[in-house]
Amino acid sequence: MSQLSADDEVELQSLLRQLLRSVDDRISGAPSTECAEEILLHLEETDKNFHNYEFVKYLRQYVESSLGTVVEDETKNLTRGDGQHAIGSGHDTLIHAVTRRTRDSAEYQQMMHTLKNTMIMVVESLINKFEEDQMRKEEMQQQHSQSNNQYTDNCSDSDSSFNQSYAFIRQEQLQALAEKLDSSKPKEVRWEALQALCCAPPSDVLSCESWSSLRRNLCAALTDPDLSDHVLQFFAKSFSSSPLNVTREIYTSLAKTVESSFLSHKLSFPTGSAVFDINRPEISRLLKQIRLMNDFQKEVTTFWIRHPEKYMEEVIESTFSLLSFPHEHGSASPGTEKALEPIHLLALLDIKATWFKKWMHGYYSRTVVLRLLERKYKSLVSDSLSNQYLSLAPFDLLKGPACSDQRSVYTGKELEYVFFVHSLCVLGKVLIYTNGRKLFPIKVRKRKDPVSLTDLVVIMINIMYQHPQPRHSFNLPFMCSDSLSPSGLAMEVLWMLCERTECAAECLYQTPVIETLLAPVIALLNGQQAKLKSPAATLTLIADVLARIANTDRGLALFLYEKNLVLAHSERTFAAHVTVQFTLRLLDKELSSLSESDTSHTLCGAFIFVCRQIYNTCEGLQVLRPYGLLFTSYIHSCSVSVFQFRSRHIWEETLLDSLLNFAATPKGLLLLQQTGAINECVSYMFSRFTKKLQVSRCEKFGYGVMVTQVAATAPGVVALHSSGFVRALVVELWSVLECGSEDVRVVRPKPTPMDPIDRSCLKVLNRATKGYDLTDRLIAVNSDAKMNSLFHYEQSHTFGLRLLSVICCNLDSFLLLESQYNICSMLLQSQRENVTEEFIIDSLSVERNHVLVRVSVVGGPSERKLPPRALQEGEEPYPWPMFSSYPLPHCYTLEPSKVHDEESWMEICRRQYCDFMTSKPNILTGKGIILVHWVAADLIDCCVGEIYIISVLSFVSRYGSYLKLLKEDAVNDLTQLMKHVKIFLSTQRVKTTSELITQQDGYPGHDWLASTVFLIMAGDTDRSLSLLLNLSSLLISAFIWPARIHASVHVPVEVAESGITPVYWCTAHYVEMLLKAEVPLVHSAFRMSGFTPSQMCLHWLTQCFWNFLDWTEICHYISTCVVMGPDYQVYMCVAIFKHLQPDILQRTQSQELQVFLKEEPIQGFKVSNYLEFMEELERSYRDVVLADMKTIRNPVE
Repeated sequence: MSQLSADDEVELQSLLRQLLRSVDDRISGAPSTECAEEILLHLEETDKNFHNYEFVKYLRQYVESSLGTVVEDETKNLTRGDGQHAIGSGHDTLIHAVTRRTRDSAEYQQMMHTLKNTMIMVVESLINKFEEDQMRKEEMQQQHSQSNNQYTDNCSDSDSSFNQSYAFIRQEQLQALAEKLDSSKPKEVRWEALQALCCAPPSDVLSCESWSSLRRNLCAALTDPDLSDHVLQFFAKSFSSSPLNVTREIYTSLAKTVESSFLSHKLSFPTGSAVFDINRPEISRLLKQIRLMNDFQKEVTTFWIRHPEKYMEEVIESTFSLLSFPHEHGSASPGTEKALEPIHLLALLDIKATWFKKWMHGYYSRTVVLRLLERKYKSLVSDSLSNQYLSLAPFDLLKGPACSDQRSVYTGKELEYVFFVHSLCVLGKVLIYTNGRKLFPIKVRKRKDPVSLTDLVVIMINIMYQHPQPRHSFNLPFMCSDSLSPSGLAMEVLWMLCERTECAAECLYQTPVIETLLAPVIALLNGQQAKLKSPAATLTLIADVLARIANTDRGLALFLYEKNLVLAHSERTFAAHVTVQFTLRLLDKELSSLSESDTSHTLCGAFIFVCRQIYNTCEGLQVLRPYGLLFTSYIHSCSVSVFQFRSRHIWEETLLDSLLNFAATPKGLLLLQQTGAINECVSYMFSRFTKKLQVSRCEKFGYGVMVTQVAATAPGVVALHSSGFVRALVVELWSVLECGSEDVRVVRPKPTPMDPIDRSCLKVLNRATKGYDLTDRLIAVNSDAKMNSLFHYEQSHTFGLRLLSVICCNLDSFLLLESQYNICSMLLQSQRENVTEEFIIDSLSVERNHVLVRVSVVGGPSERKLPPRALQEGEEPYPWPMFSSYPLPHCYTLEPSKVHDEESWMEICRRQYCDFMTSKPNILTGKGIILVHWVAADLIDCCVGEIYIISVLSFVSRYGSYLKLLKEDAVNDLTQLMKHVKIFLSTQRVKTTSELITQQDGYPGHDWLASTVFLIMAGDTDRSLSLLLNLSSLLISAFIWPARIHASVHVPVEVAESGITPVYWCTAHYVEMLLKAEVPLVHSAFRMSGFTPSQMCLHWLTQCFWNFLDWTEICHYISTCVVMGPDYQVYMCVAIFKHLQPDILQRTQSQELQVFLKEEPIQGFKVSNYLEFMEELERSYRDVVLADMKTIRNPVE
């Protein structure tokens, strides 16, 4: 149990005063003492900054140090043996038991006794100081009143209009005052003149004819200790009430006076621990003058833009001239003293360089600042770099007295540290601007080589290494905050650089920087001792910087693709590999050089977060593939065994969050599913989503991408449903449609409801909570009861029909809805009911007409015509014919094109075949001969007709009939083919133990590839089956034939049971990876919208592009993938996204990207037009993509 020392009492006093000042507004506004006490008692509930107060942090640290051992011992005792059996049943019994025993312990009683007695003394001391301050303030007010009376009597003049209120003053009087202020006059005369001047209106004084001589004499009076305060008082009044054209003269004169004072006095301060008293008259006088200048510096930015630039330039230049103090004028004794410069006193007053930050904030002033630094005052930057800290000279942190609000004595080390803080803040602002970085490299005193940008960043990293401990390294009055620790300051600058792309590229994304950051990590991996004062604290800071670097594209590329680190045996490796290896060994506690106390949860979590920035991208996961399953298993095993730790909740959330981020990519989602933790992770994501929490400190967008990735898979949908996410989404949607928003600003009062019960009160009781409810209440509105149940019938039902339109774009979903709800008949019946003499044109009938055409006609963009939803201007607002029964009007099907001359085509084909057989007779054998059928089908022109959907077989056969590929009786042949295929595929499936519905009985959707092949073979069952059987032995079948690979014996059992298809975790994964590199604007658009390319790829490829491409292009897709290789499936999807780029960017801006991609066909896309682009992708990526496709039997190893 730690006792509170006298120093601790003084520190508590300062921290308590700081807390009371922070809540002063709340306490002072309380109507009574009792109310003020209530405010303090409930401060944690009402003040969001409660846990950031230093007083609260101190108490928390004190309690942890006093009772930490007791809590750990009690926890071990209670969980020993059978665990919970030792303490009984009930929720949170362990926590309650540990709390009770801890409060009963002797350590707790002793801690409370010590803390209570100490706080009593602290509060009494504060009260006594307050009373003393009040008495001192009253005495000063009395003295000031007497002085004013005496001064008024002395300055009264009966024959002058300048009466006791001094409302007016004549030019003659100002001339007389200017003469009296001359330095040759006696001090008493000058003092009286100053008194009179201070009572005069500043505007009259500053506009008088003798102002130049007055200003000159006033500046001369600044050097006199007895007159200086009165001059500053007049200057302060002038600054607050005069325009810049006058105040800049005062400011520049004041700056020159201060500069001459430093030159004449040749001041110095002692080095080391010797003290420096700022109450010395000459120091105190200069400090007040610089204080006034600093106040002006911080205020002038609010109005100098309204004046000519030359005024601003004079102010800036006079400041830089003062701060560029010539070092040769100091009188310091070498080794024992250093020259005191204006920058030291300015840093004492404004330690974080607020004045400079304000000057650099606006472009108007920043341009002048950087121009002057470049041309005349580069030495300012050089002097900042020559600071003892930034030069990395040996420098031990000082343990000084406790924090105090008023200090008059500082050691030399403290003064140097203040200068260091100020310098680092100035340098940080300089670095973030392009012209500021152009100042580097820069020559520095006592350093042979110039300092480059990279050198400066390395220096700051080394500062972080030398001084990682953030708390109370120095005890300056302004240093009761971690933000002024060396590591905190260095980290602030590094964070600023990370947040700006150009800054990071020039300063951080450099090999020396990464080497410096990872040097301690490499040393620990090699079994060496890292030269760190506090390994855990330093490594945590390193991880923070690494995570911010890896979060950007350029930084991630540096991690993944540049071998810039020497790990062992002089072999160079990637930063990503070093980071992951260190994290794995850290989790496994295999780092012998680190003590167990150093391998804390905080450190482990920090490095997991770095890895997370790597593996939540496709390219990062690709590089870290050798560690993928191992890494997820490690994290999951840690989360399972986390119950034994005191910080269980926080650590468990860290691990779940890290696992969840694997869901950011398709392949990562497969790895997450393999751990068995997908349900826990999705529940955790939902809890954060409902609280509207940010994904991470590095993530700019929300959980949209992860939700979309998870929702694209069967286990993901199950996890979303069980977590409550789907229900919450349905409830929120229903509230928006039917309940409205309660927080919308009311423009006019709502009318008083006349019903006994306001309808809005019943909305919650009448709401939808399930997906089925949406279908039944918003889409299938086929009765008066359902219609009356909607408060906004037309708007809600229109939305339901729009939702139905998007759902039906997936043909499997449409066929399921048709079989369950018979939606086509329902829509036709609604259209019949909407007829009087002719169809009534309204939003519902137009939307129903659109949906009916969409689900009834199959084909690509040039094979069918979908009616628009918007009405047109003119006499005929909706020229498209509506219908209430089949067949459809012919205008919705496009006329077929002319068929090529078959005989001519055959001659060309025979000639090419003979030439090919002559030149390469062995090339077309076995499976290769099936390609002839595809080439023939490739040249058939397409046309689409009406389709009356009864079942999927008639759906396909009617489409084929209209394409003139099938006979009218082809349904039986197609039925036979589907039976044969189903029997064949059933022999290729594993016996699953999965509880997923999709894994229970064959492929859950329709086999669209089999139907496509049936059309290609013109309805020939035998040839179609033969082609499919031959195709099944090729690698490409795993990707273009989803039914073939579903729950297949050709993949590991755990992958087969996962319900995640290779089209998703392989093809779609690489589509996303290539999009980021080749079509970055499209990739960014998807990220911003919360939608993913992988979901659209899964949609397109699963239904073989039906309804998205013309028949010709569908055939080209299949033949290209078979002939050119499976990886062309990836390249074709990338080519489609590239083709759609203008539309994608436009739809992202209008927030309708997902609906556009789901509903609209791919207009104008021709495979032949993008074949060259796909060949370029093959040359760049085939080694990676095709190699991974070939590992389908072991996808997670």
